[in-house]
Amino acid sequence: MTAKANNNVTKILVVEDEGDMALLLELLLDGKKMVVDHVHNLCDAKDFLEKEQPSLVLLDNRLPDGLGIDFISYLKRKYPDVKIIMISGVDPAAEDAALATGADKFLSKPFTKSQLHDSIGMVLN
Repeated sequence: MTAKANNNVTKILVVEDEGDMALLLELLLDGKKMVVDHVHNLCDAKDFLEKEQPSLVLLDNRLPDGLGIDFISYLKRKYPDVKIIMISGVDPAAEDAALATGADKFLSKPFTKSQLHDSIGMVLN
């Protein structure tokens, strides 16, 4: 079951190892009735998900302990209600693989604030 915090606040988990990108995502989502948590790798994401189930995971592809694409099937199997937006700027072929594996949306880096908000709105509604 997905978690919506009090007062219809949407919980989002950002899985991103680049500190600047994680901070940017948090700033872009601040004040939009969203609670944003951040982890740096897939292992920490698993630990977080055992305690809390966000409505949405913003998932980078290249992480220190593996590929986000490989994590999508784990997420879909264990947390089928959690929506996933894969974020990547490295490999254009990652989009097809991410969507085929179960991501709800793919967002290529760089992206605009409105592209991010539109993508989140699309997968959560």
